[in-house]
Parts: sequence; C-alpha cells; structure tokens
Amino acid sequence: MDQIIRIGMDTSKNVFHLHGVNAAEQPTLRRRLTRKQMMGFFEKLGPTIVGIEACGGAHYLARQLCAFGHEVKLLPPQLVKPYVKRNKNDARDAEALCEAMSRPTMRFVRVKTAEEQAALMLAGQRDRQVRSRVQLANSIRGYAAEFGLIAAKGPAKIEELLLRTQAEEGLPALARELFAAMAKEYAQLERRLAEIDAKLMAWHRSNELSRRLVEIPSVGPVIASLTAMKVQEPRAFRSGREYAAWLGLTPKDHSTAGKQRLGTITRAGDEDLRRLLVVGATAVIWQARRGKGKASPWLAALIKRKPPKLAAVALANKTARICWKLMVSGERYNPRIMALAASEAA
Repeated sequence: MDQIIRIGMDTSKNVFHLHGVNAAEQPTLRRRLTRKQMMGFFEKLGPTIVGIEACGGAHYLARQLCAFGHEVKLLPPQLVKPYVKRNKNDARDAEALCEAMSRPTMRFVRVKTAEEQAALMLAGQRDRQVRSRVQLANSIRGYAAEFGLIAAKGPAKIEELLLRTQAEEGLPALARELFAAMAKEYAQLERRLAEIDAKLMAWHRSNELSRRLVEIPSVGPVIASLTAMKVQEPRAFRSGREYAAWLGLTPKDHSTAGKQRLGTITRAGDEDLRRLLVVGATAVIWQARRGKGKASPWLAALIKRKPPKLAAVALANKTARICWKLMVSGERYNPRIMALAASEAA
C-alpha cells in the first residue's frame, strides 16, 4: 500500500468509514471498520493526518488518535457538506472529509480536553434545568388558570400560586393532590438549579478570563463563564467582527451586481452564547428605557431611533466585539476608553 498522507473518517456509534489518499492525491484506502477494529487499525498505522467531523464523541476520538501519534483535525459539518458528491452515504462522507481538510482556507475546531468538556457539561446541565423549570412553571400557571387562579408574571410568583392552590377550598381533591405533586417537583428543580449555580460560580471565580469578562455591562457570570468555556482560541478570529459573525450576530449578505443588500442576522453560530448575549443586552435596554442605570450616549441614541429588539441585537454585537478584544489583549474592561470611543464615533 502507498504511503497514506491523509485520512477522512466518517464516525458513528459502531461503524466507521475511512477514505485515505497518497501523496499523488489518489485513493489508496477505502475501508469499513467497527469501533474495535478502527482503534486497532490506527494504533498500528504510522503517523498521519486524520479528519473527523466535529460532532458528539469527536473530541474523545481525537484525543485517542493523538495518543497513537496521529494529527487529528476536526472540521465543522457545515463546511464539509459542499464537498459531498451526489448519492450521499457514509463512504462519500469520508471522502468529502478527506477532500475538505486539504483545502488551504479550511477552518478547523480545536480538540477539547476532558476538563473543558466537563465544564461545558456543567453549563449544559444548567440550561436543561432552567428549561425544565420554565416548562413546569408554565404548566402550573395553565392548570391554575383553569380554576380561576391567576398569578402575576415572574418565577417568584409561582410559589405563592402553589400556596393558593392548597388553600383554595373550591378545588377538587384530585386537583389539590396534583398541585401538591407539582409543588414538590418545582422545589426539587429549584434545589438542583441552586447546586449547579453554586458549581458554576465556583468555576467562574477560579477562571481569570471569566472574572475579567464579567466586568462588561450586560455580561453576567453565566455569559462570562460560557464564553471562557467555548472560546478557547480567540486569536483564531481576525477581528471582533469575525467573532460576532461566528456567533451569528451579523446580518445576512445578499449583495450582487455592486448593490449591497443586508438582511436579518444569520443565527449561524453558537446558539446558546448568542441567546444569552441578546438576553443580557435586553436587560440593559429595559433598564435604560426606564431611566435606571447609566446608559452610554451611543446606547441612548440607539434606543431612540431603533426598536427595542433590534437595539438589543446591536448591543449584543457590540458586547461580543468587546469580549473578543479583552480575550486577545488580556486587558480589563475600562468604561472610560469605551466612552471615549463612543464619543469619537458619534
């Protein structure tokens, strides 16, 4: 067999398709292996470059293959798709990976360590608990409304509503029993969420970057921690705008024939981080519109001429750029510098 210089591997739970090429870019390897066979194959194979889609389990496989002496490159799936020929199957996917990783302009994903994946797992667990709490709270409100029990907005009103369901004499015994079960479940969710928040705050305090990012207005411990967890190589982005584009906070470009046509934001990047940045920006705008806090001249002018949701996205975009600047420079947030830059721009 000719010397293999590059292998594309399509992964699954149990079956792995390999496509390798030699120095002349001619296919010399097309194999279908089980997980055990795949590990044994790469352990015996000489050092080479292996391309894998960045998906579930890819980082673990990458660490294992690196331990065998191979160089592993993780590719974003959306960047591999254009290289898939017609009649898509696992073998064609492996071939597309082998072709895509050879492109000089291809972008790759850094292999995460086990500790970094554990931190992301903590953030994911918190997000799941928050969604479960919101779902349960909405169910409680909906069922209570069927019996004429209405509560004000906000999660703080749920416990009060549950107490009213137990005190309401007109409720059937079965409904009161079910409300008591939901109250118990809600209390358990609150306790689990408090435990996860405590672990997340401990991680935030132990991370120097997260402590610096939290000084930015509209950035709290959750956003700062998630940014520090997910953006391990900020210098991979050439500018703050490129980082904001990676988050999906820049407008779609439909320009042609010399005419620029910009649409809504792309929403093409990390959904969780983008959502949290917009939520944080919305909170700042909510305070500014009610005269609370001290809004910058740039933000005050933006709120006057733009709808609140559009202004929130614009502020989230600006916050993302500030985060990138602090990550690559190692500096701390300085409100005086930001105020001066805003006045010069105005």
